[in-house]
Amino acid sequence: MDEIAQQSGASPPPRSTADAKQAPSLRGIQDVATHLGVTHRTLRFYEDKGLIEPQRVGNTRIYAKRDVARMQLILRGKRLGFSIKEIKDFLDLYDADPQHVEQNQMLLGQVRKRIAQLEHQREAIDKTLVELRAIEAESNAYDGQ
Repeated sequence: MDEIAQQSGASPPPRSTADAKQAPSLRGIQDVATHLGVTHRTLRFYEDKGLIEPQRVGNTRIYAKRDVARMQLILRGKRLGFSIKEIKDFLDLYDADPQHVEQNQMLLGQVRKRIAQLEHQREAIDKTLVELRAIEAESNAYDGQ
């Protein structure tokens, strides 16, 4: 997950005690929302879906580095077009598979599936564009008469 977290923009773990002091290990919802560029509602949504589990102090949500890293992976997964279920399955595998073998295999399979979907969409868009350009050319020719 460290490699994926780094690719998604997650901060690497602190390398020294000085670094650890600079990187807060617990953060409030406002800080996390601002850091990730999302709303409080977005964070609560993913909490409701069981993808993140912030600690509670009374009614206040407190996010650990793990929650922030998971949110970065969730947001990346959503940007890439994965469903919440696919993202949840991937995150659950990370927790269950310390060697990350299953996680890697699942990720590779999902990535290949998504590439195929996008290529199919691109073909459909290209065909639509050809047809629309033909209609446009016919309309232009008709206007010119």
